[in-house]
Amino acid sequence: MAQLQFKLDSKIGPLYVVTSEKGLRGVFWTKQKVPMSLVLDGSLPEVKNMTKAINEISEYLEGKRKKFDLLLDIEGTEFQNKVWTELLKIPYGKTRSYKEVAQRIGTNGIRAVGTANGKNSLCIVVPCHRVIATGGGLGGYSGGLDIKKRLLDLEQGNNL
Repeated sequence: MAQLQFKLDSKIGPLYVVTSEKGLRGVFWTKQKVPMSLVLDGSLPEVKNMTKAINEISEYLEGKRKKFDLLLDIEGTEFQNKVWTELLKIPYGKTRSYKEVAQRIGTNGIRAVGTANGKNSLCIVVPCHRVIATGGGLGGYSGGLDIKKRLLDLEQGNNL
């Protein structure tokens, strides 16, 4: 399966976007072991998916997009996929606790939900930043708590 990577320089730092012919495979904070794409034009499906992903992520970070309309090519366990599907249901500007996510998917495994959240390869698009601790604390985030707070602030109408 052909995959491409593109480095998106954003207001919150570099994002490494990875696509395949099936859709978006990852949005990472560090460079991945996938070929870098220097050109974003062409007729290949992975290039079309990359162009759309870069545009939509950029619009989100500018406060112009609240919902993504991307094909996703995400791989995980059955449990991880349940968690990630639930994350996609959290509305823009809202948060859920790890406990609430666990309850919504029918488990008491709050820590397992946190672990699945941390394995999410589509940060921002699959909004793991919207999951917080029960007491209102930020919890964790693969991009760091400062970026998590900035994303949550963005969704409350503040600029990055």
